[in-house]
Amino acid sequence: MADKRIVIGSDKSGFTLKEAVKRYLQEKGYEVEDVGTLDPENWLPYYVVAPRVAKKIQSGEYERGILICGTGAGMSIVANKFKGIYAVAVEGSYTGKMAKVVNNANVLTMGGWVIAPEQACDIVDKWLDSSFTEGFPEWRQEFLKNAYKEVQKIEEENFK
Repeated sequence: MADKRIVIGSDKSGFTLKEAVKRYLQEKGYEVEDVGTLDPENWLPYYVVAPRVAKKIQSGEYERGILICGTGAGMSIVANKFKGIYAVAVEGSYTGKMAKVVNNANVLTMGGWVIAPEQACDIVDKWLDSSFTEGFPEWRQEFLKNAYKEVQKIEEENFK
């Protein structure tokens, strides 16, 4: 785990879970910048928060981000509209880990309506503690690295 900085954001539906994850990360020594809803009475919609996180990663200010809405789907859809952002909506620890290992996801999205705080913290740990292609034999690592390059080519062709 290299960078101890992370950008996070939520809408109203993800606020409570985001607060739990943010506290957990801070207790683990992470510097956490919250660019989403800071007060559930003055909330921001998912389509406003996701671009804020995506742009901070695109700029290089952060390597990874976490987005939380009701299901994780809306945040994932919007974040993936930004070139270089690989957001995956996850509901379990295994998929959290594999989002990084297989897909090199730099944004984790989760749902405040579907994931308990303890589970979310475990998902975050698995994702943060994993690295792209880890644990695979060399031939599989080469396949995954090539697949990642092919996805980047698709981005170049389709993001204008």
